[in-house]
Amino acid sequence: MADNPMLKFVGTGQAYPEKRSADDRADDFLEISRSFILEKAEEQASRCSQCGVPYCSTHCPLHNHIPDWLRLTAEGRLREAYELSNLTSTMPEICGRICPQDRLCEGNCVIEFSGHGSVTIGSVEKYITDTAWKEGWVEPLIPGAPLGQSVGVIGAGPAGLTTAEYLRVAGYEVHVYDRHDRAGGLLTYGIPGFKLEKDVVMRRIQRLKDGGITFHESFEIGRDASMEELRSRHDAILIATGVYKPRDIKAPGVGAPGVVKALDFLIASNKAGFGDAVPEHEDGSLHANGKKVVVIGGGDTAMDCVRTAIRQGATSVKCLYRRDRDNMPGSQREVANAEEEGVEFVWLSAPIAFEGTEHVTGVKVTKMRLGQPDASGRRAPEPDPGTEHTLEADLVIKALGYDPEELPKLFGADDLSVTRWGTLRVDHKTMMTSMDGVFAAGDIVRGASLVVWAIRDGRDVTEHMHRYLKAKAKAAAGERQAA
Repeated sequence: MADNPMLKFVGTGQAYPEKRSADDRADDFLEISRSFILEKAEEQASRCSQCGVPYCSTHCPLHNHIPDWLRLTAEGRLREAYELSNLTSTMPEICGRICPQDRLCEGNCVIEFSGHGSVTIGSVEKYITDTAWKEGWVEPLIPGAPLGQSVGVIGAGPAGLTTAEYLRVAGYEVHVYDRHDRAGGLLTYGIPGFKLEKDVVMRRIQRLKDGGITFHESFEIGRDASMEELRSRHDAILIATGVYKPRDIKAPGVGAPGVVKALDFLIASNKAGFGDAVPEHEDGSLHANGKKVVVIGGGDTAMDCVRTAIRQGATSVKCLYRRDRDNMPGSQREVANAEEEGVEFVWLSAPIAFEGTEHVTGVKVTKMRLGQPDASGRRAPEPDPGTEHTLEADLVIKALGYDPEELPKLFGADDLSVTRWGTLRVDHKTMMTSMDGVFAAGDIVRGASLVVWAIRDGRDVTEHMHRYLKAKAKAAAGERQAA
């Protein structure tokens, strides 16, 4: 009987792909980690304990078959590992790069609980699919036999792209509408290249285009077509716009030049990375070079901003967060990467005013202390009187999270019902909105969330749309026979 290739966690330590040095990586927007070599991927995969109830899969929103493809990797059966990983996810190499594995699969790994350090699932997932692209194992998207029905998808982010892919494979004509000049949503314009190099996203989108999905870029609903026009063109619609309205701060001086929105800053940086002309970089309004930068917020967007500012040549970068390190929403790995690169974190601090008239010169800050837990269970921050002081700043970036835009108004669709949070109201049994044949998925339904949840929602809504379209085709056929 051959030796069991698994259960090696006792004798083999946890190892992640080697990170480039902080000095080296702070000068470019390339990903910070080198990839595993085959032997290292096999070795790390072999640490999996193959538990009977795999918590890693349970805590993955996509319920990826993680122990199974780890075993195949450990056995050197990489192509089979890729095919299994590809069964449940439309973008495994993207999830492998940007999922917060420390909170999901790896954070719930049984050997992590036993003190041996989790299996490095995300790095293995990335390695498997990157190898599949390199070796030509990623097959083209082959459309199913034409069903004679058409679907419109509003939003080319992970939820919309996932649904577009599955419905095209099923045989529908699929049109994707997006406001940006490139598809991908936040994968393209919101996440910096050092976390997700853009050719990784572009090759996925090109595969969809080659499979016959029609993309309408720089297209805004309400400007280039009304919601009613779109409904008349298609048999069903999916709204997967994500949430793009930045939350703001109410404080004196917040409108001063030099106080900017995180997404504006990140989009400008990503456009420059594509080689586009970016006027806001040329005039310096959205560029950190030579500036004292203060970023307000503690989520992953704030981490993206501080690390981008370092790469743009800021003289100093401070991150202001009103809670402490243990209570921040962003990934602890990202905080560690930022600290290595020279970002200073100012915990338990909140802005109360912005100084400077012609241009921002500083942020007036008060220290905070954590009070009793609020409704969410997190200890609520409250100001600590008498601790006000000023931090110098030439550029202040607000990274406080996102809310939904007013879609009924934006789309000219008053019948579109929203919740009190502004997210789209759906029937959770069908994922359909208040408008017949109009479905919704991703952040526009659940609020700002993770890419992996958007992919899951895109996968789920596919089934509901397919069922609706089949019923619609059957009803139309019945009407024709009756006539």
